[in-house]
Amino acid sequence: MTDDNSNYSLYQNLDHYLATLAKIYKADSKKEPLSILVNSQVSFEGGVSYDNWNGGITGHALHFRVSESVFLATHKAHQKLASEIRDALNKIHHVEDEFFSGVHFDLEPGDEDWRHESGVLIGRQRHVTPDASHRVWGDSGYRVFLSHKSDVKKKTGGLRDQLAAFGISAFVAHESIHPTKEWQDEIENALSTMDAFVALLTKTFHESDWTDQEVGFALAKGIPVIGVKLDRDPYGFLGKFQALKTDWENAPVEIAKLLINEPRMLDSYIAGLTKCKNFVEGITLAQVLPSIAQLSDRQAEKLITAFNSHPELRGSWGFNGAKPNLYGRGLPHHLKRLTGIEYVIDSSGELHRRKTK
Repeated sequence: MTDDNSNYSLYQNLDHYLATLAKIYKADSKKEPLSILVNSQVSFEGGVSYDNWNGGITGHALHFRVSESVFLATHKAHQKLASEIRDALNKIHHVEDEFFSGVHFDLEPGDEDWRHESGVLIGRQRHVTPDASHRVWGDSGYRVFLSHKSDVKKKTGGLRDQLAAFGISAFVAHESIHPTKEWQDEIENALSTMDAFVALLTKTFHESDWTDQEVGFALAKGIPVIGVKLDRDPYGFLGKFQALKTDWENAPVEIAKLLINEPRMLDSYIAGLTKCKNFVEGITLAQVLPSIAQLSDRQAEKLITAFNSHPELRGSWGFNGAKPNLYGRGLPHHLKRLTGIEYVIDSSGELHRRKTK
């Protein structure tokens, strides 16, 4: 970049536009352009074109310098991705006399060894054996890596146990690792096979080099990332992604709500309902129902089967809707909302599709 670029409005607000676009790509699950935005060094080339139309408009070029792994993974779609990023940025800004005329991808030079040693290198897929995966995550569940500072290890372990009720298999470094297993190797196994990443942002979170590396790995992997604002705000690239303000007590429900519509999570949640321990836990589990955005016929049938097969769910006000003002309108309401089909609970407490006359 040159000093002359400081006169351009698009240059002055470039990082804001990139951050906004990253959020859009994250929401739309567009992993390829998101990976380029997050993992690139961006340079601005101002005044590459000029047109006298409508009082004059100046065009600028952006150069995304990407690592070899990202470059090779996306090279077949470079032209399409470059046009997509350019057009999307031009839709975001409102500078009338400037526009982005071109986006270019450049291969980042340099020695790759230090990147591999950092533990966050994209593209070198770690081979994790089925035995290692089972050791880290167990038999089932939506896999969530809980990144935390060691001084809240006990609270994080409690959060892991509470998340299990929602069908989430959570990994807590050190506590989840068998004493005889090399801990760094096992952490890398968990990072390589996780479905989502949760950063527990306590006061001392940023003081650990390990937590920052874990965040970097998750962002590079392109999976759902949640920064839980316990004692501090998200920072760095983490600040551009989904943040959750809550406390330790409500964190399990709020995390489950944010993840419920991710692939595999809803199936894991439904499977977890079959292990509901009591009516009170059923009320807690029911708090996720309003956050479900869509439901397949197969998933609807499994929800109904789980409800009818478990008295803990049938007797829970959150699921049967007996006290809607306190605990919500219940599973019949949400089934109708999601499927358009009306369901009723009969005198035996079981849920059935309403018969039409």
